[in-house]
Amino acid sequence: MDLRNWGRGLVFVAGSVVGGLALAFVVVALRPDLVRPPQAVTPAPSGSPPAAVSAQNPVTSYADAVQRAAPAVVNIYTARFVTESVLPSSLDQLLRDSWPPRPRRLVENSLGSGVIVDHEGHIVTNHHVIANADAIQVQLADGRVADVVIVGRDPDTDLAVLRIDLKDLPVAPMGRSDKLRTGDVVLAIGSPVGLTQSATHGIVSATARSLGLATYESFIQTDAAINQGNSGGALIDTTGAVVGINTASISRNLGVEGVGFAIPVDLVRGVMEDIIKNGRVIRGWIGIVVEDVNERQRQRLGLPKGGGALILNLYVGSPAQRAGVQPGDYLTDINGEPVRSAQETIARIASHRKPGETIKLRVLRNGRPVELTTQVIEQPRGR
Repeated sequence: MDLRNWGRGLVFVAGSVVGGLALAFVVVALRPDLVRPPQAVTPAPSGSPPAAVSAQNPVTSYADAVQRAAPAVVNIYTARFVTESVLPSSLDQLLRDSWPPRPRRLVENSLGSGVIVDHEGHIVTNHHVIANADAIQVQLADGRVADVVIVGRDPDTDLAVLRIDLKDLPVAPMGRSDKLRTGDVVLAIGSPVGLTQSATHGIVSATARSLGLATYESFIQTDAAINQGNSGGALIDTTGAVVGINTASISRNLGVEGVGFAIPVDLVRGVMEDIIKNGRVIRGWIGIVVEDVNERQRQRLGLPKGGGALILNLYVGSPAQRAGVQPGDYLTDINGEPVRSAQETIARIASHRKPGETIKLRVLRNGRPVELTTQVIEQPRGR
């Protein structure tokens, strides 16, 4: 072979080898897994789902609780007829001797909520929702509309019971409020600002709140949003059971958010049963006027630390006066159980709903304990 041709062949082979090595280097750089041995894959524990599946799991939902209670929450539409005099126009003023002022009739509408509590059509709502209404209608979640009959009212607890005449009614399950704890999850269902069947979510912020809104009160405080139109709707727990009737919220105009209040269902239940049975609430009464004392008063009067209620006055001829109770007595116990406040004192006496019952009072009079027995009668109207 010619030496020149042999050299050319050697150059060709060398170029091919260098090109192949360069190509192999590029491939290895881009796909190193092609030359690495396969690594063993450690199987996941048998009881653990793959991470991809866990990421797809939904967050906690309260849809079942809402679905259980919401069909029994109704919208309450009220109308109030108002007559006012129309301001005279320029023409009226010229002819005022011939044209007397013209009255004009207006209709004021408002919206609230209510809860169906039995198959007979009884609905619990707030008294202030229907207080001044001349006409009342309710609309169910299924779209049916009905006129209502007012069974009874109880302004002392801001509750009222209505009745509708419809068949196949949904009924809200009633729970217990005495088991509620601060931090429990609750949901408010109602018609805020006309948005029907709305649900808001929050927790119990506190229990046994006293606000001075009603004579007998022990509100559940919650940060679940309660807006205009929610009044009378249901506060439910995570099972869908009603634990309260939504009543009030602190206005955002005051710069406060997330502070709403509901009447506990245990109080609602007793009022509702009395109204359905008797048309009114029967409460015990002994004729005392009581108040709480602050620390300064306690020291001035020489009263012991702890709960109690100062008896300010008595109704003339009342059971307490006949039993020997005197103004200035400091009530410490009812039937052997300590009392913590004036509000609790009135509520516990009111819970004795059978006229003729007797209760034992323990009072401090001039620093000395005195025990008295008094009869309980039905609370007179207006007291």
